[in-house]
Amino acid sequence: MENYTVDEYALCTRFKSNRRKKRLVKKDFDKQLIQLRNLEVELWNKRRNLPLVPLEVPYQKGWQRNFKLRDDVARSAEAEFYKELLIKINTWQFSPEKSFKRKKKRKSRHVYVEKIQTVKEFSEWEWKSPKLELTEKEKVHFYKRERWCSNFKRYKVHYVFNEPWRYVLRVSPYMITHTRMVDSDLESEIQVVENYIVNQNLRNKINKLVDGFSRSWSYYDYENPKEKNPIKNMSLHALYQQYADEMIENHGK
Repeated sequence: MENYTVDEYALCTRFKSNRRKKRLVKKDFDKQLIQLRNLEVELWNKRRNLPLVPLEVPYQKGWQRNFKLRDDVARSAEAEFYKELLIKINTWQFSPEKSFKRKKKRKSRHVYVEKIQTVKEFSEWEWKSPKLELTEKEKVHFYKRERWCSNFKRYKVHYVFNEPWRYVLRVSPYMITHTRMVDSDLESEIQVVENYIVNQNLRNKINKLVDGFSRSWSYYDYENPKEKNPIKNMSLHALYQQYADEMIENHGK
């Protein structure tokens, strides 16, 4: 009888090799992580779909800004057409200040400039999508424009509304009139899943499995920058020197 190695014998039989066993274990663990992500998304959707409860006393939370028909356009014969179009291309901005200004650095100093707001523009992909809600008559009022995209380092095509003067900005208080109902059992389930992912440090691995790459969202940044560990990233020599200085100072007192 010829002599076979363990791996060669495993290939000729139904026994799994050590390498295959490790691969199957890893594959099974990856499947569990994907199921965990699906469970997390399902719980989030359940929380998002909880009914709204009206508040006894509504309160204002900053300001909102959107577009409305200009007065002379609202009195014209085409008012209904532009009103329907506005529903599809209107945009909203929210700000704690009524001036809608943001801080910007210019020549080593900070100044406040007004936020730019325009009606919705459509990318080339959105324009060709069958889900686009614009009618053929409405599409006539848009023109094709190429704009440099610093993120992709190339020019990208946008379809821009050619009569923005028909709409003017309107600023109004942003009132909170409803709050989302809270389900204690659901919140407990979400917290259990979240604690497991955070404690096992699985967030980046799950993102890589589901999305194809790992990313760090501010939503998942659980470390409060005001509560950072003061000795984090300090060398042993620096820690010892700090300890020695504190001991000398205490003995001096």
